[in-house]
Amino acid sequence: VQLVQSGAELRNPGASVKVSCKASGYTFTSYYIDWVRQAPGQGLEWMGRIDPEDGGTKYAQKFQGRVTFTADTSTSTAYVELSSLRSEDTAVYYCARNVKPPSYLDSWGQGTQVTVSS
Repeated sequence: VQLVQSGAELRNPGASVKVSCKASGYTFTSYYIDWVRQAPGQGLEWMGRIDPEDGGTKYAQKFQGRVTFTADTSTSTAYVELSSLRSEDTAVYYCARNVKPPSYLDSWGQGTQVTVSS
């Protein structure tokens, strides 16, 4: 099992960013993809998840309206897009595989640094 994420991003405040997570080594639609972030000096923060099988999503309340999860089953790739970026969104963003029904994250991507700065 491998989850490989896209590279570091630098954005201005107010911009958007889209991070990818390419899965391999398993059946993409048989697991959820969760997204978690970690800001400097902070703990892990769960953002939500997507079911690649039907595109169903669940967002943490904090991120509703500003985050969009998508999944492309033809390339086994999940995406997170965060809009209206602010400095507090500076963090390492991780994708992780979650079992069905969702209970624990058993495989993680390497993380993508997103920096929001003018």
